[in-house]
Order: sequence, then structure tokens, then C-alpha cells
Amino acid sequence: MTRDVDIERSPAHLVCVRTLAAAQALARLRAFVRARAKACAPALTLLAVGPALALAALLAAAANTQPAHAQSQSPSILGQELPIDRTKPMLLQADELIYDNRRNRVIARGNVEIYYNNYTLLADSVIYDQSANTLEAQGNVRIKQPDGAIVNAERITLTDDFRDGFIGSLRIVSKEDVRIAAALATRKDGETTIFERAVFTPCKPCRKHPERAPIWQIKAAKIIHKRSEGNIYYENATLEFFGVPVAWVPFFFHADPSVKRRSGLLIPKIGQSEDFGTWVEIPYYWEVAPNMDFTFSPRFMSKQGVLWQGEWRHRLANGTYKVELAGIFQNDSDETALLDSGVLLKSPLENTWRGSLKTEGRFSLGSWWQAGWDVTLESDDTFRRFYKLDSVLRTDRVSLAYLEGINRRNYFGAYLYHFGGLLADDTSNAESRAHPVVDYDYIIGDRILGGELSLNANVTSLSRDDGADSTKLIAAVKWRRQLIDDWGQVFTPFAEVRGDVYKVSNHIDPATGLTSEKDTIVRGMATAGFEYSYPFVTHTESASHVIEPVAQVIARPSGIAQDDVPNEDAKSLVFDDSLLFDIDKFSGYDRIETGVRANYGLRYTMQSADGGYIRAVVGKSQQLAGDNPFAQGTGLSKGGSDYVLGLYYQPMGALQFIAQSRFDADTFELKRQDVSASLSYGPLSGTANYAFTRKAPILGLGSDEEEVSLNGQLRLAENWYLLGGLHYDLADSQLITDQLGLKYSDECFVLAVTYKESHIQDRDIEPDRSVTIRFEFKHLGGTTFETDAVQQLIASSDEDKS
Repeated sequence: MTRDVDIERSPAHLVCVRTLAAAQALARLRAFVRARAKACAPALTLLAVGPALALAALLAAAANTQPAHAQSQSPSILGQELPIDRTKPMLLQADELIYDNRRNRVIARGNVEIYYNNYTLLADSVIYDQSANTLEAQGNVRIKQPDGAIVNAERITLTDDFRDGFIGSLRIVSKEDVRIAAALATRKDGETTIFERAVFTPCKPCRKHPERAPIWQIKAAKIIHKRSEGNIYYENATLEFFGVPVAWVPFFFHADPSVKRRSGLLIPKIGQSEDFGTWVEIPYYWEVAPNMDFTFSPRFMSKQGVLWQGEWRHRLANGTYKVELAGIFQNDSDETALLDSGVLLKSPLENTWRGSLKTEGRFSLGSWWQAGWDVTLESDDTFRRFYKLDSVLRTDRVSLAYLEGINRRNYFGAYLYHFGGLLADDTSNAESRAHPVVDYDYIIGDRILGGELSLNANVTSLSRDDGADSTKLIAAVKWRRQLIDDWGQVFTPFAEVRGDVYKVSNHIDPATGLTSEKDTIVRGMATAGFEYSYPFVTHTESASHVIEPVAQVIARPSGIAQDDVPNEDAKSLVFDDSLLFDIDKFSGYDRIETGVRANYGLRYTMQSADGGYIRAVVGKSQQLAGDNPFAQGTGLSKGGSDYVLGLYYQPMGALQFIAQSRFDADTFELKRQDVSASLSYGPLSGTANYAFTRKAPILGLGSDEEEVSLNGQLRLAENWYLLGGLHYDLADSQLITDQLGLKYSDECFVLAVTYKESHIQDRDIEPDRSVTIRFEFKHLGGTTFETDAVQQLIASSDEDKS
């Protein structure tokens, strides 16, 4: 015989009595408990009240109700709604399950764990009040949603439809590492959460002292999160660093961390300088569409006026492009620049309007083709450098548009170029345009005479402002074969036949200094040669070693007329170890090697078992017969060339060293030296470069050139870095640029202070000293303050001394 009682008690791990659904849930629970005993408890990390919906389904079943088989939306404090599938089973574990029939309540008490639809709820107790249609979890409440969000609270109460409710003593950590703590949180209309007496921060607690205040946090009387808008609003808010208030605002808002792109104002940049006066740059970001946007960034300057700037970006299915615009009606127009020669030039500052357009794009046109461009148009040479849109170290401007195709053994490239120098004393390089440059390479798949046969062609049309125009067509057939005998000796015969046709105008003959009378030049060249190498290989316990002597003999006709052809693409000859065994050492088509030449040297390679290696090359070149076309100062003008040496050393992945040297063939005097090194080991990382070139008047080098550049970073402590760099002209004992900075960077905040010096002078570009301070707040953005007050103080001090 049975009888009703006011309170029924069930032992631990019982779920949903009285119904068939409850019996099925209990069976699932027992299976879950057995599986859970063999595995770790799930990691508990972030957000809102969705699991309560699952608990409602369970307790509704306990009260002889059956949840509807439908999809519903769970609430979310931060981020997007997540769907709940009511048809999936739910598992409950508790020390005790109590049915309070008198108060019409169902209570799960003691180490309550609920798992439903990838949601997890932990609490000391959970109460479902059927009369009030509310659900309450109490004591050490922790909820984990499928998106990884975690809510910690002392108490959570919701209505049965879960649209409204409140949470007491709330602590949230979202999947974006946002942390919100509040005395009380109230949910309204299913999408607005109000946190009262709340704190917002993305900073993690200190591992050693979690009770300490984070690096920065925002305290507010109210923090309101409107999910439909994707915004977080603050009322009566104070920004604190290490718990110390530093700024107060009555109201502001920003996008919540789940929003990645949003139209609106960005954080301004502020500065002060001698050239600009006091200035502020206020960017506005416009999300035109999911695949395109525009950023409008006017810079307001007390001296120069308003620099209007805008950047348009557009991503298409097969590529992207962007357009940057900048322009100003300049106020300060009474300055001029005096060059070292004493000639007073008209400064670009006297122009009423200055501006530029810069655009880049890259597109895929199928499996084998791609096209793109990188073009800059500007009103004058110094505009972009003066307004710090480009580096002050830039000395020339190259614009490019291209079409490229690669298909197995074929290559096609078509290019349009525009060249121009940016320096006031650059009189050797008038503006020129290449329209177009076309390259075509094809390697025949079948073996020809046992070797590889390839075809190469080039078409270039070049025009200059001074009228020295030229058009050329180059076609060549090349053959090469490699043979290896039983002793390991390598024999490589090769041959080439080439033909050129040039059409030129207003070309100055370098031999006579007069305008050449020839406007059409046709020439040809045949080349035959042979390369021999014999690699010796040995192995030790820790490394393998290869020593390889190499020798080449290349034969061509003894001479060919070249002065009638303008040298446009073969000026940048740098003779070093990388060029030693090239068949043609000129950098372009306009100059051709002639006569018989021998190249010989020694190559050594060591590969260690731990991944390190050393590679060394030493050798020289010898003109055996015929005309030597190389100019003095190149290292190849004598019968015997200078010696070249290359050393490549990488003992481990963190260190790399490269040195390339050229020594005079007779005196062993150093003619050229290039050294570069990079290091990333422990707290130190950096790069170093050194370059030296002996004077060569015929090449335009009237004196020795020697310079060094250094850049590095030293980690002083966790999150603290010392930054530095310099570019120094050793030949003139002149500092070109240098900088020194200190940076703090962690998971939620970046502060960088950098001191920079530039000693470059070119018309309106003057030597400059400035200090830049940059702040970055995670989820809020960053800003920059820049000033050249140091420069002004030094200038004022110099005036006082004089």
C-alpha cells in the first residue's frame, strides 16, 4: 500500500521519476556515470544561462510534463545565441533529489551536475518552482556553454521562458578572454543584460597574486550588453591601472568582443611637431559590405591645414585590391630648401595642392595566371616622405603592373613600369617608363642530344622624359647537359645562340659623347662552354663534408659593337661568389660578354648531424682571349679578375651569418665587403648588416662607401622589451637614422615608447627627432601620440649658446 507524502526523497544519481521519459533518462545517466568514472571531468571555462533551459526540461519531466520537440534559442550574455535541441537527452547527477509537493518545487541538492546538449551546469543546489515558473541555481554556480564561455555566480534566477532574470555575484570569462564581475546582473527582453556595480577587463589575473587588481580594468555603475546591437555600454565609468583610477567618463560604448568589423569612429592619433604644429588624426571606419570597407582618416594640423586621407579595400572571389588617397591644400607655403651645392631650389611647399594616389592589387585569373599592380602617383617627390606616408629613407619610386602565367615548363610575364628618382640631387635618373617588358621562357620536355633545350625571349619598350627612347627584341636558344662518370666527376657542356634587334633614339654614345647616328641595331652572339667539377665526399661521426673544385671555360666571338646600344638594364653588376659561375655575368640584356673566359674556384659544404651547416666558395675569373667588356671598378676589367669569397654559416636555427668579399687580384686589397647576421636566441634577437665598397669614379663612386645597420630586441623580463636600431654612414662619420624604445606587451595591453632620430635633409624634409608613445587596449583599440619636442628643445638650446 502506498500513500502520498509532502516531500519525496531520492538517493544520489536519480533523475526524472514517474514517467517513461524519466526511466529512459535514468538509463542514459547510469551509462554516462560509468563512462565518466573512466575519464576526467570536462574542462569548465565560460558563459551564460543556456544550461538552465536544459534543467527546465528535466524538471518539467519530473513534474509529469513532456518538453516539446522543437528548437529554441538559449540566452547569451556575450556573443551570439546558440541553438538548443530539446530532443537530446539530459543527464543529472546530485547527492539528493527532493520533490516538495506542498510548495510545488523540485530540488536537486549537493554537488549538482547537469549535462545537456554540450552545456554543463555545476551548483550546490538547483530549484525549479513550478508555481512561479522560475528556475534558480544556488551556491558556486558555474555554467559552460558549447562556445566555451563560462559564467561563475553565487545565484542565477530565470523565468521559465528564460528571456528575463537576474544573476547575483556574477563572474564571467568569455571565450575572447573577457572578464566581467558584477554585484547583480539582470536580463531583459531576452537580449539585454545589465550588470550593476560591474568591472570589465580582458586581463588575466596574476598567477602568483590573483587577488591583485589587473593591469587595467573599467569599473562602471552599469555595464549594459545589447546582444542585438553587438555593443557594450558603460555608465559612470572609470579606467583603472593596477587599481588606481586614471580617467573617468560619464558614458561611452564599444563593440563587444564577438564583433570583428563595425562602422564607426576609431581611436584618434595625436601629435605635435615643428612641421605640422599640433595635429590630430581621427579615423572613421565604414563597413560598406562584408567584403569591402573604407577608412577615412583626416589629419588636422595647426600649421599645414587638413591632410585628407582615405583607404578603400575590396576583396573579390579571385583576389583583393586597395586604393589609398591623400591630399592637402597646404597652408605653410613660405619655406625653401638650400642644397649643399648652394643652389636655392623651389620647395614643394610652395605648391597650393599636394597629394598622392597609391593602389595595390593581386588577382588569380585561373590555375596558371595571375595579375596585379603596385602604383603610386604623387604631386611631387617629397610629399609622401614629408607627411610620413612613406619611409624617409626611400630614394626612388617604382610603379608596376603585371600579368604572369606559369604552366609546367612555360613562363610568361608582361610588365609595365614607371621609374623615377626622389632625391633633389638625383640627376642621373630621369623619369622613364617601360611599356611593356615581356619575358617568355619555355623548356622543351623531350631530351635533345641527351640534354635540356630551352627557349627565351624578351621584348622591352622604354621611353624617357629626355627623349632617349629604346625598343628591343631578344631571342635565345640554350642547351645544357650533365654527365657523371663512374668516378663521380661531373661534366656539363652547354651552348647558346642569341639574336638582338634594337630601335633607339637620342642615344648618347659613351665613347664619343655625341648622339649616335644609328637608330636600328641588329646583333647576334653564339656561346659554347664546358664545366667540370669533382665533388669529394667524406663523413665523420657528427657531420658530412663535400669539397668540390669547379672550372668553366666559355667561348664567344672576340668582340661585338656595344656602344650604339643604350645600357638600361645591365648597370647593377655586383661581382661576388654568387655570380662567379654564371655564364653571363651582366645583370641585363644590353651588355654581352665576349671572347674566351675561364671561371674556376673551390666549393666546400659541411652539414652537421644537428642541422647546422657551413658553405664556402672561393675563386676568380680570367679573360683568356678577345675583348673584355667589363668596366673598371667591377672587379672583372683586368685579364684576371679580383678574388671573390663567400661564407655561409648557420650553426643552429637561431643564428645565421653570411659574408661576401672581393679582393684585388694583385694586392689583395679589400674592394667590396657585405656582411649580414641574424640571431634569435633566448631573450635576444636582432639583425646586423655591414657594407663596404671601394671608390670607383667610372661607376659614379667618387669616394669609399661604408655603412652599418643594426636592429635588435632584448627581453629584459617577462613582457618587457628593449628595442633599438641604427643606420650609420662610417665613411662620412654620419648617423643616418637611429631609434631606441621600451615596450611592455602582454595578453591585454601594449605600451611602447620610442625615440627616433633622422638626419636626412632633402628640400622640405629636415633632420628630425621625435618621441612616439603607443597604447593598445585589447578589444578597445590603440592610439599613438608623437612629438618632436626634443628637437625643438635642442634647437632652442643651440640658439641660446650662439
